[in-house]
Amino acid sequence: MNRELDLTQARWRKSSYSGGDNDCVEVAVFREQVAIRDSKRPGRPPLVVSRADARAFIVGIQAGQWG
Repeated sequence: MNRELDLTQARWRKSSYSGGDNDCVEVAVFREQVAIRDSKRPGRPPLVVSRADARAFIVGIQAGQWG
């Protein structure tokens, strides 16, 4: 998987569950990949995963796998 994405035009989104203290993650969705970054450190390189892996992670959280 190509982890080198052009993030200059990324549309970063925060979760609607985020608090008001800027303590959340932001995501930018691309055709085959998802970039994830810390909202407090937007200049750091994001974590880039496949859309399938991101979805599997979300499904796992919703199912209580890591809680």
